[in-house]
Amino acid sequence: MTLTNLDSDYWEKRYQNNQTGWDIGEPSTPIKTYVDQLKDKNIKILIPGGGNSYEAEYLWNKGFKNIFVADIALSPLKNLKQRVEDFPDSQLLHSDFFKLDNKFDLIIEQTFFCALNPDLRMQYTEHMLKLLKPHGKLVGLFFDFELTSEGPPFGGSIEKYQNLFEDDFRIKTLEKSRNSIKTREGKELFFIFEKR
Repeated sequence: MTLTNLDSDYWEKRYQNNQTGWDIGEPSTPIKTYVDQLKDKNIKILIPGGGNSYEAEYLWNKGFKNIFVADIALSPLKNLKQRVEDFPDSQLLHSDFFKLDNKFDLIIEQTFFCALNPDLRMQYTEHMLKLLKPHGKLVGLFFDFELTSEGPPFGGSIEKYQNLFEDDFRIKTLEKSRNSIKTREGKELFFIFEKR
């Protein structure tokens, strides 16, 4: 695996061989609950490292049409297109996250951050800042377990995430997830960060 963990062949093989333990087959409950309270269906949304992106499918079916899904592997984007045939091809971005160049109101984080080599965490934060519009939000889940060199997934703690993001984002929420799926209970933090 490369230093960046953004090796398209590596991730493509994981999808081809069904080695996708992170894929729960539906939108995760904390993100679904957050989406359910969103009122403005015109906001521009990005799901980076989106994988099969059940969150994008859920948003689309709720009437959000300005959704972009980025993944370095092509298979999951094709999988989403098969499930949601009218999802625009132009909004399926077969790309390295760090090469994206656009502006979004909301970015949804779901098992992308934890797949990156921890050496890239500062770069992730800086690129999120570039991609978000003023007062844009980064919302999602981080894993709450010890950060080791074994991974992905790579973990962390409230303190580590706070230190990483607090200079550039208003931390609206960063707390133990109350409605994680059973297999992730006690292992996830739900967060809402707003670009300063």
